[in-house]
Amino acid sequence: MQDISKKTKFLKDENNRLLDEFNSSLLFDKQLYKQDIKGSIVHSKMLFLQNIITKEDQNSIEKGLLKIEDEIDNDIFVFNIKDEDIHMAIESRLIDIIGDVAKKLHTARSRNDQVCTDFSLYIQDKNKTIMNKLKTIIKSFLDISSKHTTTLLPGMTHLQHAQPINFAYHMLAYANMFKRDYERFDSSFNRNNLCVLGSAALSGTSHNIDRFYTASNLGFDNPTQNALDSVSNRDFALEILFNISMVMMHISRLSEELILWSSYEFGFISISNEYSTTSSIMPQKKNPDVPELLRGKTGRVYGNLMSLLTVMKGLPLAYNKDTQEDKEGVFDSVKTIEISLDILNEVIKTMSINKENMQKACQVGHLSATNLADYLVQKSNIPFRTAYYITKDVVNIANNLNKDVSQLTIDEIRACNKELSNINEEILDILNLDNSMNSKDSYGGTSTKQTLLQIDEFNNWINSL
Repeated sequence: MQDISKKTKFLKDENNRLLDEFNSSLLFDKQLYKQDIKGSIVHSKMLFLQNIITKEDQNSIEKGLLKIEDEIDNDIFVFNIKDEDIHMAIESRLIDIIGDVAKKLHTARSRNDQVCTDFSLYIQDKNKTIMNKLKTIIKSFLDISSKHTTTLLPGMTHLQHAQPINFAYHMLAYANMFKRDYERFDSSFNRNNLCVLGSAALSGTSHNIDRFYTASNLGFDNPTQNALDSVSNRDFALEILFNISMVMMHISRLSEELILWSSYEFGFISISNEYSTTSSIMPQKKNPDVPELLRGKTGRVYGNLMSLLTVMKGLPLAYNKDTQEDKEGVFDSVKTIEISLDILNEVIKTMSINKENMQKACQVGHLSATNLADYLVQKSNIPFRTAYYITKDVVNIANNLNKDVSQLTIDEIRACNKELSNINEEILDILNLDNSMNSKDSYGGTSTKQTLLQIDEFNNWINSL
């Protein structure tokens, strides 16, 4: 008869191993060890101040936790997947070091509020890190802009030449996007700077704790107000994922333009050799790999946001194991945005700008045509729609002559339409591309004067941070 006892024991062990692997978050949440140790030290101090544990117990707990932090810092800590998560891993090791005193640390808290606190500390820290990186890249845009307030560039709509702008103005458009991103992270930081610790499992605790002490000493403004909401809330994680997605969307839009501008068809910029590659078989090629990869990484960041939104959409209060899926996507998106901002900043700082090709491109597409229509409205009191069709006649004649409207002579303009037969020669200055760009002098416009004003306002904002 077959002895199945050993086979049965093997299957049981195998099932336990599979369960440990499936159930554990230790492989990824171990990077929260500093936040967990910081929270535990402050929690132990609060327990002592509230006469829940003795000073000797608190000292022992703190020394033990600092020893564990040193072990992890120096890569000598042994992680055991059976501990399930970083919180239990640290608690188990603390028991090894100081004995039963370590078991007092979990008084008046639960892993539910503990994990939220650790994760909140991590996200608040990353909010600030990303804000600093955004400020750095905005400064790079301002530096480029200060050098190109008179450099003409064809402004486009529908990817068609539309009106002349200056290159600084275009760069400042992206600076504005990243400024809004900065403000979103700042708003999220302020809104979510509340401490969950002390909420315990879902309903608070019967111990006489001081949550305001804990919040203050962990760097939060206040404790959260409702324990049930606190332990089941992941809005702060969703916000950073959304904010990162917005930044990556802006990075992707810029990357798309860098890719187009670096092509032979445009030739507006050249990406540094340090941040581009050659083809494996075509040595003459220079591929814009960095902006292409930045554009591609945007999709994965979007996926992380949608993943957590999907996890959270049907969860009843309070804690559910589903929320263990909240961290990997955040860790991945944070890592992605940090390196993306760093490398994009280097690409922007080191790219070469071909002013001549930009200028030449402005002579295609009749970019100053709108100025003729505006001139007719202002000087001849012609309704704009009528001026629009008169200008269209001029554009048609220019096309027939294979010229840009800015290159037409006064006689060629007068011959386009009877309404133009007596037009003043000052129209030649109006159609000049530089003058056309500078004529857009309304607040927020592309004129060099307004562009310089925008740069000043940005510098004032930066200096106020």
